[in-house]
Amino acid sequence: MLSKVLLIAEAANPEWVSVPLIGWSLAQAIGRSMPTHLVTQIRNRPAILRQGLAEGADFTVINSEAVARPLWLASRFIRGNSGVGWTTETAFAALSYYYFEYLVWQRLGPAIQRKDFRLIHRITPLSPTIPSILAQKAERSGVPFVIGPLNGGVPWPKAFNSERRKEREWLSYFRSAHKLLPGYGSTLKSASALIVGSRNTLNQVPESFRNKCVYLPENGIDPSRFSQTATQLSSRLSACFVGRLVPYKGPDMLIEALAPLLRGDRLRLDIIGDGPLMMPLRDLIRRESVERSVTLHGWIDHHQLQRVMIRSQLFTFPSIREFGGGVVLEAMALGLVPIVVDYGGPGELVNDQVGFKIPIGTRREIILNFRNAVERICERPEEIAERSTLARKITHSSFSWKAKAEQVTKVYEWVLGSRSEIPVIFN
Repeated sequence: MLSKVLLIAEAANPEWVSVPLIGWSLAQAIGRSMPTHLVTQIRNRPAILRQGLAEGADFTVINSEAVARPLWLASRFIRGNSGVGWTTETAFAALSYYYFEYLVWQRLGPAIQRKDFRLIHRITPLSPTIPSILAQKAERSGVPFVIGPLNGGVPWPKAFNSERRKEREWLSYFRSAHKLLPGYGSTLKSASALIVGSRNTLNQVPESFRNKCVYLPENGIDPSRFSQTATQLSSRLSACFVGRLVPYKGPDMLIEALAPLLRGDRLRLDIIGDGPLMMPLRDLIRRESVERSVTLHGWIDHHQLQRVMIRSQLFTFPSIREFGGGVVLEAMALGLVPIVVDYGGPGELVNDQVGFKIPIGTRREIILNFRNAVERICERPEEIAERSTLARKITHSSFSWKAKAEQVTKVYEWVLGSRSEIPVIFN
């Protein structure tokens, strides 16, 4: 393992989505450009073996289940076995992660101290609230330690306190308490570089440590999964939504916003995803009399997403608290033109050249602004062709996992001294 980069990704799984897929995809992309060794949690072992990697040579698994599983079960119980309460899950994950890194040090500490690795990069967890006890140990061993991309903690919009309660985000009122966690301060001090996935996260980093921050959105796209092109507009405009059916994602707001267009056969809508709002959405669709124009697909395997998404020209996504917005990039990679709320991750990924942004506001204001935006597009559909082409071009050139690995390599070069100035990847 001499001269390899040690990649720590507690969550790294090619068969899952969200954070585990980010961890896997970025680790593999980096591994294609330089020698690496991946350390991950044992739950990911079967899926990684199915990818053809050799345990021991290519990756090491850490069995932290003695602590991880009881804490996961406790978190699930408190969250009511639902897809909400993510701040609670993150809090329990932080406790579990201490044990994971303790075991990593037990297994690989001697190799780190021998400098068998030229650099350590903790890819996941992504949450900026979860400290690393390895950062200080690596610094003492003379091995640079890179963390990130870090992303999370977008404040809840004040107009959506009811959604906050529906999401069981009680702990979000006390989120700043993470600064009291053991190792929080030493993580920031000992890290050689902090890759931050959003400007909001950058602002969370204390001023004295921002000189080691590199802004790099954490999400990327796999061109093999998103290789097709959105259907050209024919007689009727089509839109889609992809995401968990939970209050802050706003699928109910979307149906209310588009109902007049759906009833008038000016638009059709595909909703891909599942969650606690599925039955309320069915009722809302009936009340709005838009059954003929809306399809609720439920969950679709990530490999099959593009098959449904390319039937649309628009990606309509009214989420009011999105950290990264990877699904927005996936839609853009297919040539769908995004319409998003200008808040959190999506607002950083979308500009007027590739899509449309709706100001954050009250629920009623977002519904009306979404409706007005889509009505204007229905009246002037020629406006989306150029945006579609540019969205696809930018996403494939700057947000493929290969491109992300090249961007991360610039951070490594700076940390290792072969690049004199901190890289500026995205302004």
